[in-house]
Amino acid sequence: MLTDHWPLLGLRLNTPRLELRLPTEDELAELADLAAEGVHESDRMPFVVPWTDAPPADRARSVVQHHWRGRGNWVPDDWSLGLAVFQEGRVIGLQDIAAKDFAVLRETATGSWLGLRHHGRGFGTEMRAAVLELAFSGLGAEESTSAAFSDSHASRGVSRKLGYRADGCKRLVVRGEKVTEHRLRLSREDWRAHRRTAVSVTGLEPCLPLFGLPGARR
Repeated sequence: MLTDHWPLLGLRLNTPRLELRLPTEDELAELADLAAEGVHESDRMPFVVPWTDAPPADRARSVVQHHWRGRGNWVPDDWSLGLAVFQEGRVIGLQDIAAKDFAVLRETATGSWLGLRHHGRGFGTEMRAAVLELAFSGLGAEESTSAAFSDSHASRGVSRKLGYRADGCKRLVVRGEKVTEHRLRLSREDWRAHRRTAVSVTGLEPCLPLFGLPGARR
């Protein structure tokens, strides 16, 4: 079976309303269609790389290529796990968790997007809580980071709920305009203090070597 060679296909993160896992090819197509429909309001750009400015067909194709690239380029000291987010069996968005030299640094970074029609229902908090459970409880992370622009109020609100602290900022040019990106950092202690969402993680044990963590869970 393919899971014997790529055990990440068997990894599942479940919250009260959501399931996060790698998508099948048909589900990846659904994820691409969702991106083509829209991810955010057209008058703002929440991403450093403005991939959502592309025409719908190109935007959808970029989602597929990004997913394939993440699988194809995976090595234990530089990985990015893009999990499709399902609510009642429907794809509603993508939650990413990534790391470099994780076995030494024990630090992850997260990013995500939701289909525009699924905004405002608290899914962003729940899906981030799921990958933080994977990071801290499953993989033994010490810290996790995120980032958001000044006008990304929903993303920054999620970070506040989950216990992140300010970690500096930097200026960038996006769409030809100057923007400020705020860095955020979550320690293991703050994660524990703000842990409110029930999350189950299954299928992790055979995946540990792919994360640079051979042997038992740490």
